[in-house]
Amino acid sequence: MQVQLNNPRPIELNEEETDLLTASGHPYSLVVWNDEVNTFEWVIQTLIEICSHSPEQAEQCAMIIHTQGKYAVKQGTYEELKPMCDAITERGIGATIEILAES
Repeated sequence: MQVQLNNPRPIELNEEETDLLTASGHPYSLVVWNDEVNTFEWVIQTLIEICSHSPEQAEQCAMIIHTQGKYAVKQGTYEELKPMCDAITERGIGATIEILAES
């Protein structure tokens, strides 16, 4: 992927937001995979349109996908994530749904 980030600063969550995310009980993650075909712009646009990410959130996810090889871009139930996963893969981007490991 080619990178051109408009705003590379990290998104900071306060303690209340972090607690809400960890207490949500969503057992699945939507994981997007890196490849050498899709551009950053296409991945960002896809995350905004399919996952309802903000532009900043989508840019950060794209950078993590690029550097780490994959990233869980959304958590939820299987029923919530399946249509998103299908829509992402229909755009030619690799995506899977994975069960979250229990902590």
